[in-house]
Amino acid sequence: MATMAATSPLRNLEDEVLCSICLDYLRDPVTIDCGHVFCYHCIIKVCESARQPLYCSLCKTAFKKENIRHVWQMASLVENIWRMKVDEERQPREERPSEQRAEKLCGQHLEKLHYYCKDDQQILCVMCRESREHRHHAAVLLEKAAQPYRGKILNHLKILKGDRDRIQNFQSTGEDEIQALLAKFQSHKQDIASVFEQGHQFLREREQYLLEWLEGMEQELTEGKNSHVTRGSEEVVRLGTLISELEKKAQQPALELLQDPSDIISRYPRKKFWIEKPISPAIKKRTEEFSDKLLSLERGLRGFHGKLIRDLEYKTMRIILNSQTANGYLSVSPNGKSMIFTGLWMNKHQHGQRFDPEPGVLGSKGFTWGKVYWEVKMDRIWWGAEEEEEAVKYRGGTRGVFGSSYLGGFIGITDGYSSPGYRDESEELEEEWSQENGIWPKFCVVGVARESVVRRGFLNFTPEEGFWTLQLSSAGVYICTSPEPLQILSYCPRQIGVALDYDGGKVTFTNARTEEFIYEFSSSFTGRIFPFLWLNCMRSRLTLRP
Repeated sequence: MATMAATSPLRNLEDEVLCSICLDYLRDPVTIDCGHVFCYHCIIKVCESARQPLYCSLCKTAFKKENIRHVWQMASLVENIWRMKVDEERQPREERPSEQRAEKLCGQHLEKLHYYCKDDQQILCVMCRESREHRHHAAVLLEKAAQPYRGKILNHLKILKGDRDRIQNFQSTGEDEIQALLAKFQSHKQDIASVFEQGHQFLREREQYLLEWLEGMEQELTEGKNSHVTRGSEEVVRLGTLISELEKKAQQPALELLQDPSDIISRYPRKKFWIEKPISPAIKKRTEEFSDKLLSLERGLRGFHGKLIRDLEYKTMRIILNSQTANGYLSVSPNGKSMIFTGLWMNKHQHGQRFDPEPGVLGSKGFTWGKVYWEVKMDRIWWGAEEEEEAVKYRGGTRGVFGSSYLGGFIGITDGYSSPGYRDESEELEEEWSQENGIWPKFCVVGVARESVVRRGFLNFTPEEGFWTLQLSSAGVYICTSPEPLQILSYCPRQIGVALDYDGGKVTFTNARTEEFIYEFSSSFTGRIFPFLWLNCMRSRLTLRP
């Protein structure tokens, strides 16, 4: 504490004996008309470089060169203060006050640093400035030398502060947007709970309605059963009594029996005996109506299941066909959305990607992840007169989420084709082409295929060969199994929905018009999976949607 008290006045005195021009100790101090003191050489340089009149650099008061006077007492004071400074600098650094230890001094002269040498880019003290090494160099005060750098720092600081403000504003805006979206999510949660509760309530009401209907029929049938049993039992007892009496009568002697033969007819007349159907026509009719309702429920739930899964989990894709993979007998539309089987080899350039001789084509985009959906519409000559719904009703069942049924079906794809009542050159060409290439006539294939499937030679549309497809014909819908295709529908939908779940390893086919489930493959996919179409039916078109 004593050292700090002793050095504080020295610092104050040191500031009083500094020349305001050179910022160093006064050398040969002189005073001018206003009373301010400068180094003799410093003020003479000012007089030589400045125009008349001369002004003090501190107070801007005019002075005359001839009025400059030496201040010998100040020179002695400066020398004494300088000696005190030297003695202080000789103290070990660790014994100095903390403010002195922190002060940066010239490493050579232990003096304060005041100048910056532009030539050598070094910071100098007064003694370094007057040395031979730097005497003739361009040296400026530290503050002046630092101004350009300080200006750059301030400019950059302004930019950084602007960036910080923008980030803070962006962060604030982003937090507001996040909070708004989180609030929206909470609202969506409530909406989901409300919508599903309404759906559950609706289904519970429909379930209760059907169960009550069924219970009513059960009760009515049970009452009819009891009445039927009671009535039948009464008739059996009545007839049993008559039979016993007649059996006894038959055992009577002839004399007794012939005394009154007519009494037999009058006493035991034959009545019209009771016959009643066990189930009334009304109950049978209501049972048939209930079965129709149940089938409608199953179809509706299958359609609802397919539509809900597609809309909520799958992304509908716009598929374009890759004409470079199309077989020469196929003609792909300019927009790549449809194709037809021409039966004539189109004069196309050969590509290594092209299917040959099979009339197949791949989509232009493959998939390695995600859930995607698209549809394929079939316009063909071998449509039957019935609509799909009628076909479902009259020609067989469907295989869906409630079970499987192959009613009215058959194994194979060579039977049951409905042919037009005429034959023309194109049909004969189609038949000739099909027989020549060994491919069954009049059907198409819809599904997906692995990018690495074989393009040359005949194809086997099985998952083992990289195909997950349905075969569609006028006879129904089939999947490729060994040794023969397996029929899963006895009618052919006009529009097929294809849903690919790459990560889940599933390919699901639905009736795109009724949303009913048709079939689902489960597998483990590797590599790119592409949409795949195959067609060999003349005057038929496959169109991708949307």
